[in-house]
Amino acid sequence: MPDSSPREKASPLVIMSERRVGIIGGFLSAIGPLAMSLYTPAMPDIVTAFGTTESAVKLTLTAYFGGFCFAQLICGPLSDGYGRKPITILFMSVYLAASVLALLAPTIEIMVLARLLQGVGAAVGVTMSRAIVRDLFTSDKSARVMNLIGIVLSVGPAIGPTLGGLTLEFFGWHAIFMVMILQGIVVITIMLLFVQETGNPDPSRIRPKTLIKSYFSLLKTPHFLLASLVLTGATGALYTSATIMPFILMSRVGLSPSQFGMGMLLQTAFYISGGIIYRLMMHRLSVFQMSCIGLLCTCSASILLAVMLRIYEPSYLRVMLPMGLYVMGIAFLTPQMTTAAMAPFPQIAGSASALMGFFQMGGGLVGGILSASMGDPVIAMSTLLPLMGLLSLISYIMWNRFKLPLSQTIEHPVTPKISEQR
Repeated sequence: MPDSSPREKASPLVIMSERRVGIIGGFLSAIGPLAMSLYTPAMPDIVTAFGTTESAVKLTLTAYFGGFCFAQLICGPLSDGYGRKPITILFMSVYLAASVLALLAPTIEIMVLARLLQGVGAAVGVTMSRAIVRDLFTSDKSARVMNLIGIVLSVGPAIGPTLGGLTLEFFGWHAIFMVMILQGIVVITIMLLFVQETGNPDPSRIRPKTLIKSYFSLLKTPHFLLASLVLTGATGALYTSATIMPFILMSRVGLSPSQFGMGMLLQTAFYISGGIIYRLMMHRLSVFQMSCIGLLCTCSASILLAVMLRIYEPSYLRVMLPMGLYVMGIAFLTPQMTTAAMAPFPQIAGSASALMGFFQMGGGLVGGILSASMGDPVIAMSTLLPLMGLLSLISYIMWNRFKLPLSQTIEHPVTPKISEQR
């Protein structure tokens, strides 16, 4: 039953259950990865359709990462100032309009612009999902909801390449953007009908001086900064691999678009398995032990990629098995590091979520740019992903030194804690 104390009754929050927040949060978080994974199978065909080069088409993905990365720094603080719900609807409207522009794009230059705007709109999903969780939950409940979000989120990248590959094979690349248009309409509908406002809007928080002060306070806190860098290395590697794998598995290994899409299910199976194992073990192992399992997976995968892709010719299993192990590690690291990093900042949860997302997508953006400059996708994958795994490991070792006492990461001085819900 919800706490019925006078302080909670006076709160503007309308309480949502863990399950509801987890499912809706997972759906919001999946917007960005789904828009990326739907698109990647079509990249070789778009090269031909526009009579352009692989580098130019990779630029559409880089533009998407750039828009996604920097827009988080805007939508997060705006949600602190004006509320989670209206800002989500606003940015998803941008995503919807950009999807229409991509569908009608006559040139590769317009496609780059459309993908940039898609990234801007999609940025709101992952930012808002984390901020809503921080508005309502702390400690174990937050980690449990973030784990549920991760499991729901994994469905997006799971069905994305498969749906994209099948759509491409049977209906052509234009139809992929029709799917994205439908996605935008569904998300806006969900926000209007099923999501309650969870924030405590205060326009004074988005004054330039206040906003700069908020970001500076986050950046100068080692506890937050190092936790964000742990996830930058882990998830940045995942985003970087998305720009590389289509060209390895389709152009080098020889998979068709539909085979590529179906083949990506193996990676998702590893992620879902990691999320389920995490959920079963979270009350039996310590935070340190859970994080060590995640780091063991990402570091082992990094070594396998660095060795196998440089010694042997790439094959489906030589690429996908290490990547599966990598994403299993991410399933262990994300709930722990996200909860720990954001817990001390309830008043600026949107800004904290935005800056954390900026670091993660920034890792993907830098990785995508470097992979394009390296030319050979196999060399890029066997170099960049191990380096990102190393960044994650070093950042965690340093974070473990600077982490806050448990009491400082659990107490919630402003918003009410949520007890058992339906």
